Amino acid sequence: MKLSRLLKPFTKAIHGFRETERRSWNEENQKILNRVKDIAFPPEVPKLAYVHILDLEKKGYIKPHIDAVRFCGNTIAGLSLLSSSVMRLVHDKDQNKYADILLKRRSLYIMKDAIRYEYSHEVLPEAESKFKGQIIPKDRRISIILRNEPNEEDTK
Repeated sequence: MKLSRLLKPFTKAIHGFRETERRSWNEENQKILNRVKDIAFPPEVPKLAYVHILDLEKKGYIKPHIDAVRFCGNTIAGLSLLSSSVMRLVHDKDQNKYADILLKRRSLYIMKDAIRYEYSHEVLPEAESKFKGQIIPKDRRISIILRNEPNEEDTK
């Protein structure tokens, strides 16, 4: 099943976006995606066949949410393209535990295990886009997101 069908309920968390998925890439891009897979996922871990592409407009943002275990596995690897942005992580049970993460243009981020399931994550809107007191100018942002297959027991 394609990821877009699985993620449909969560698109309410995203504002000012377009998205698509791709299964096949040109040779040059496939080499880069293979490098990301090698870094983010152990070889024996099955990856989702479709790669999620999220195109967030300049004024777009992602509201705080926690990923569901039934849609994909314990790891997400994302390439941040075109524009830098700030991702905020907040612990679900103790909001004093939080972090703002600068996702620089052309950076790779990997979210795994407790970060995925115990912390909400969001991409801050333009008005709040600050890191260590410095304004991080936002523009259009494209994320290329790879995921692994969900654990079989989590899909039931």
